[in-house]
Amino acid sequence: MKSAKKDYKELNVSDKWRDYELIDVSDGERLERWGDAILVRPDPQVIWSGIRNSPKWESYNGRYIRSDTGGGHWDDHGMKEKWTIAYGALKLMVKPMGFKHTGIFPEQAYNWDRCSGLISASGRHVSVLNLFAYTGCATMACAAAGADVCHVDASKGMVAQAKENAALCNLSGAPIRYIVDDCIKFCEREIRRGHKYDAIIMDPPSYGRGPGGELWKLEESIFPFIQLAASLLSDNPLFFLLNSYTTGLSAGTMAYMISTALKAFPGQTEAYELGLHVSRSGLSLPCGSSALRVLNP
Repeated sequence: MKSAKKDYKELNVSDKWRDYELIDVSDGERLERWGDAILVRPDPQVIWSGIRNSPKWESYNGRYIRSDTGGGHWDDHGMKEKWTIAYGALKLMVKPMGFKHTGIFPEQAYNWDRCSGLISASGRHVSVLNLFAYTGCATMACAAAGADVCHVDASKGMVAQAKENAALCNLSGAPIRYIVDDCIKFCEREIRRGHKYDAIIMDPPSYGRGPGGELWKLEESIFPFIQLAASLLSDNPLFFLLNSYTTGLSAGTMAYMISTALKAFPGQTEAYELGLHVSRSGLSLPCGSSALRVLNP
């Protein structure tokens, strides 16, 4: 019997960084270099201990310390409020903020390259809808490749930072439409308006609330939302990318959902984990899951 073709890739590592380095991982924390700054941040999947091989663990500029009651704070040892790093031609702002975030998820560079590569190779005008778009790193990658981008996020502050990233990338004049809105309500209005997009990027949180207090819980909402967003695809779509950091929502599960929701569009679906190379160990740390359906290949 002929075996079924497998399209699952175990780990795709974002290994083209020069201004970011994952130096070491141990005892529930990451030791990272962001440009010239050294940061230590918690990572719940780093469940091993006592394997700290770098002396830089004791010479950090900032360390995020979680509180037993929730949240946390940065232990500041000369950490700047914000600074800029580069990924290829992109210039992106690092801004340490609440809940350990920096405004950039470096493992997503693999997806930025895939999206921009598909846009460039298409040889045509491409319109992209970026939902839960955060600080706009994927938006900048797509716009730099020549796409029109609609950037949607419920946080006014994150959208403002996306505009700052556009200025850093010399993309302030690019065809990017910034929307502060609940993503589901925005998609519903776009359907009524008859708007269509050639590509959709979706990076939903596990939990969240929209500007009007709308509750989002991923496991309950994700498949109906994928179906809703799929109705915004044009007659000649290019790709649909779904990303998640939610524990228990595997890349294979996400691939099954987008393949099912987009079955009317010919294409091939890839399911994979994202990862980062760890300098001190020579190993790679898994950092999230993605599913990409390339349409009309």
